[in-house]
Amino acid sequence: MPSPPLHAANGPFAGLELLSSAVVLVDGKLFIRYINPGAENLFAISQRKLIGQPLARMLGAPPGLSAALDNALRTNWSYTGQDLTITRNGSEPIRLDCTVTPVETSGVRLLLEFRPIDAQLRVAREEQLLHQQQANRELIRNLAHEIKNPLGGIRGSAQLLQHELDDPQLREFTDVIIAEADRLQDLMNRLLSSHSMMRPAPLNIHDVLERVRRLILAEFPQLSIRRDYDLSLPELTADREQLIQATLNIVRNAAQALEGHGEILLRTRIARQVTLAKRRFKLALELQVIDNGPGIPAEIRDKIFYPLVSGRDGGSGLGLSLAQSFIEQHQGMIDVDSRPGRTCFSILLPISERT
Repeated sequence: MPSPPLHAANGPFAGLELLSSAVVLVDGKLFIRYINPGAENLFAISQRKLIGQPLARMLGAPPGLSAALDNALRTNWSYTGQDLTITRNGSEPIRLDCTVTPVETSGVRLLLEFRPIDAQLRVAREEQLLHQQQANRELIRNLAHEIKNPLGGIRGSAQLLQHELDDPQLREFTDVIIAEADRLQDLMNRLLSSHSMMRPAPLNIHDVLERVRRLILAEFPQLSIRRDYDLSLPELTADREQLIQATLNIVRNAAQALEGHGEILLRTRIARQVTLAKRRFKLALELQVIDNGPGIPAEIRDKIFYPLVSGRDGGSGLGLSLAQSFIEQHQGMIDVDSRPGRTCFSILLPISERT
């Protein structure tokens, strides 16, 4: 009969709650005694469903692991398995490294630590992209400042010239100059708006999403927008208008990719023990915008958040760049995974612990 669950938060393994890696504790018969939040996220299953269950229920039987566990129990030696393929609960298989460490305390015999083999590569890539995007935004911001001043002079001169012209056909040319100067002025203001001051306040993310949903359906009435909300999510402390604009830009981008016909899914979930902007947060909100459109062209997939990069004819390439700026101001992160038939924009926003 399996041993009772281990309450690691108050015992010798209290620090496991704070680890980003996935940790599982098992007894001598390989029944699960405890899994930390990192393991819950990695294997997409709750601790409540696994405590007291055989380890094989969570991991299956990847080649070599069962024998290694038996050897670790028998010889009391540590073991590291590389490139193991584990099938998660209803999800795609993942490739992991696993370190098995023998222990003898509180009825626990083995400590298993799992790390996705691409985790460090992903973190390094995110940091590199973050620095590159910050440099690009700073360059664009400086250019916008430099362009705004001459634009004002061009527009003012065109207006003065217009008043001196009696020929209506010639005045049409000054109208074009003024209109194009106004368009460029608006573009520069949008480039600079991502640096505006935040006005944080408690808000419900689903109120934000419902506002965005109404706006998009008014613009694209043939579109189908489904909702999959976790209504138990706590409130965020955030700038309401910035979150509305960021989410609106992402959902509108999806609607335009679908050309107004297709399906978009808005999904919210809780994420535990996540690192955002090099800070560790116990809880974060995960927002996903998923569409069934053609996907992002491969040639711009890695640059989709850069200013002035667009996969659509006539697009300004500012919507996603501004969305990313707003999310980063909230210490959050935005990422995208795209292939033909499914594009998913994922946003992570930290949830502050209330004192």
